[in-house]
Amino acid sequence: MAKGIEFRSTTEAYPDLFTPAVRTALEVLSPLNADRRAVMAARIARRHGRITGHQRISFLSPEAMIPRTSIRVQDARDGAFDGGEIPRDLERQWIQGTGPATKPRASVKSGLRNAAYALLSGADGWMFDGEDALGQVQAMALDNQRNLKLAIAGDPLFLDVAKDVADEMNAWAGGFFGRPIIAHWREQLRFTTKIFRCRGLHLDDRHVREMGGAGFSASIVDLVLYVVNNHERLRAEGSSVALYLPKIQTAEEAALWNDMLTALEHHLGLAAGTIKAYVLVEQIEASFQLMEIRAALSPHFVGFNTGRWDYINSVSDALSWDPAFVNPNIDAITMTYGYMRTYEDRVRRAVNTPDRNGRFALWQGGMETNIPVGTPEGVAAGMKRAVAGAEREQREGASGKWVAHWKMVHIVRPVWEKAGEANQLGRAFPRLTYTGQDADGLALLEPAPRTVRGARDLLSVALQYGNAFGQGFQAAALKPADFFGDDNILYLMEDMATGEIRLSILWEWLHKGAALTEGDAETGVRARDTFSMALFERLLEEEYAKLRSARDRDVHDDSKDTTLPIARAIVKAYVTDPVKTPWYVDLLNLNLDNDDLGAAKERIARYIEAFRRDGTRLTENVDF
Repeated sequence: MAKGIEFRSTTEAYPDLFTPAVRTALEVLSPLNADRRAVMAARIARRHGRITGHQRISFLSPEAMIPRTSIRVQDARDGAFDGGEIPRDLERQWIQGTGPATKPRASVKSGLRNAAYALLSGADGWMFDGEDALGQVQAMALDNQRNLKLAIAGDPLFLDVAKDVADEMNAWAGGFFGRPIIAHWREQLRFTTKIFRCRGLHLDDRHVREMGGAGFSASIVDLVLYVVNNHERLRAEGSSVALYLPKIQTAEEAALWNDMLTALEHHLGLAAGTIKAYVLVEQIEASFQLMEIRAALSPHFVGFNTGRWDYINSVSDALSWDPAFVNPNIDAITMTYGYMRTYEDRVRRAVNTPDRNGRFALWQGGMETNIPVGTPEGVAAGMKRAVAGAEREQREGASGKWVAHWKMVHIVRPVWEKAGEANQLGRAFPRLTYTGQDADGLALLEPAPRTVRGARDLLSVALQYGNAFGQGFQAAALKPADFFGDDNILYLMEDMATGEIRLSILWEWLHKGAALTEGDAETGVRARDTFSMALFERLLEEEYAKLRSARDRDVHDDSKDTTLPIARAIVKAYVTDPVKTPWYVDLLNLNLDNDDLGAAKERIARYIEAFRRDGTRLTENVDF
């Protein structure tokens, strides 16, 4: 047992993961858990200050120092820092797939199929997810790490699985493209760069905690398990040790991540900057500190990624106090909508600002959630939208984008193949500015529909996502219940951000008395009526009833009396409470591996009471 840390009994089944080297590294990094707790407390305090003081986020003072660094803010903005070099295998990342390396309650052989699909997909990189798309039921997070270790090591069991999966992938491609997509499966396994997404600083691990019961950083656990177990094999093959870092809000948080990476490199005897990191720009506060984040993470930083759902959620949450800020229907908030357009533009300008050595950084575009499954007409329309979205991002300067399913790789990748440029480094864009107009642009609303239909879609998918989470499917193919059975409407691959933003918008509509832009004959709502508590409760009951009566394909029958009622209780508590909960995932995590509705309601009430009292988030695993 590492000093000051204790391990849940679940870890005893994973001696290949929790090796002496891993336990020692966790002990070395464990003092940083206190720092992590401090920056998370500061995050909640800033949020509370904005709400009570009716304050919008602002840019940092140019003369301030970035906390935990010796870098002046203005120097970061000017590029007066030594940025990281982009390694060979990250220079061309036209398409990165995302998803975990396992499935809920799967055997090792069955779970390894996920890793095989990823590494045979033809994606330039695959972000094996430890966060939003990875279920946390039972020991699934550990299964994910174990499968990654087996795949990276080329274990014989993984190779057996990969051979079978390659045949299945080619059979599908023969029907869809009229040709195979894998010529030599062993060679194909070496093509894709392996990247791992750690869980965010706001999450506690479910299998490691401090002695005495306090939560221990899931970020530190993920970082140590992945790097310590795999860095030697990756480097021997000439591959990068590459990470995605999620949910960063400030340069101080980025600097803490930098300290964690540096401490682990020093402990392992690795050169500074060996570990490379992309940062997901998922939080509006980060858009006010992009160059500062770049500088704080040097020499590890290689690029930014622009996501959609998480970012929309962060904007909604940061402006929860402002009655004038009310989002429209979620499908109207595309990457070309108001504040999203401003955010994307700031990211591309930040990565194309050179450091003092003339180095630029990468910009990886956002997620393509479409899946080519449905009627021929539905698939054709969905793929047309997907390609158009990729073409737009390529024109705007992205080095590549994400896809949520391996079947999308060969559909979207040709956009970048046709362009032929390995990346966008050094494209000419204006330098970032830091004016009041720039700040206003990051909260820019534009006219768009806000409808009962939109509310139904928000509710249906939020309920389904909470249910899927409880079943262990943090990445799930979902669509609103009214479209079940209509294969012209495609399922979309959704993850944790799906639930977060849908509940944020519903909370916003309810507590700000959002005016609906259209009437609705079924409910009797007229244009300009407000989204009321009575309307919310009616829609909740109706959408819940649709899920209860849905076929097993859409809502698993074994969830309808277990995790689905709990998802409903969480959605109702979150949306109706006047004090906005910061994270849907907190309430879902509290109820992992729990099917008792009474116990769930007690846990939900305890969380809301604690947060309402003093901003405490109950994040420890209550079933440790």
